[in-house]
Amino acid sequence: MTELAVPPGPLALRRNARVGYAMVIGAALLFSVNGVVSKIALQESGIGADRWTQLRTTGTFVGLALALTLVAPGRLRIGRRELAAIAVYGMIGFSLVQWLYFVAIERLPIGIALLLEFTAPLLVALWARFVWHEPVRRRVWVAIALVLGGLALVAQIWDGLTLDGLGVAAAITAAVALAAFWLAGERLVARRDPLSLVCLGMGWGALFWAATRPWWSFPFDALTIEAALPGGLDTNAPVWSLAVWTIVLGTIAPYVLHVGALRHLSATTLGIVATIEPVVASVVAWAWLGETLVAVQIAGGGVVLAGIFLAETSRRSSGAT
Repeated sequence: MTELAVPPGPLALRRNARVGYAMVIGAALLFSVNGVVSKIALQESGIGADRWTQLRTTGTFVGLALALTLVAPGRLRIGRRELAAIAVYGMIGFSLVQWLYFVAIERLPIGIALLLEFTAPLLVALWARFVWHEPVRRRVWVAIALVLGGLALVAQIWDGLTLDGLGVAAAITAAVALAAFWLAGERLVARRDPLSLVCLGMGWGALFWAATRPWWSFPFDALTIEAALPGGLDTNAPVWSLAVWTIVLGTIAPYVLHVGALRHLSATTLGIVATIEPVVASVVAWAWLGETLVAVQIAGGGVVLAGIFLAETSRRSSGAT
């Protein structure tokens, strides 16, 4: 089986693996910090996960659109053939994934929520095997066993499932959406630069939220609440400042890095490197929020990551990085 084909295009050239790795790692670090910032904002302000996602998506679109309009307005042009693809890409990747992630971290430790979400590579391999009927290496079955066994340890099923059910469901559904986001992004980035792709994708996500959650009912007063920052900082910050962080350093910067990395790495390789995010997020959440995992959950997380790695490498490659 060949790696997911990337159609020829003006941007499908000059691949540099080291640049791609650096971009994915940078994105993972920023996403990890943003998970903590967003969890603090959600808990302190009372703004729901849907509204925080709306604020994040719309703010990111406005920021990127203004920048591109001033610097390179031509990059915002969109052809009829790519209109539907970018619309679906934006609503899945920049609305659904974000919203489900916020629902999950409200109810679960951040590290566990990300661990569940990052089972997406396994779903990609299973999709290739059973939907596209592509040959997949036998290690995928070992990967399935490892992921399921590791998740059983993380959830501590012998204690009657200690994790919040809705949080688990949200994280697993986010994994499905993330798998679709990765695969669609690999194709789209071959024809369009990452900055405009993120901008237009966010635009469609913003439209989706504006239609389902009208802005006139947004709880703007909650943005003025002073949120207590834990972790020994002994200070407060207005929720609007956390929103600015989320939009600029928690969304624009990491998403551009993440999508841009697909110019240098395949979706499979990107997924492998991106699995450092649950690890980094767990460390950040422990240091800042005091979230801790028991030894058996840490061991289970390691087993899940091993299974994800095997799942990522189970798709036969034609030589893609």
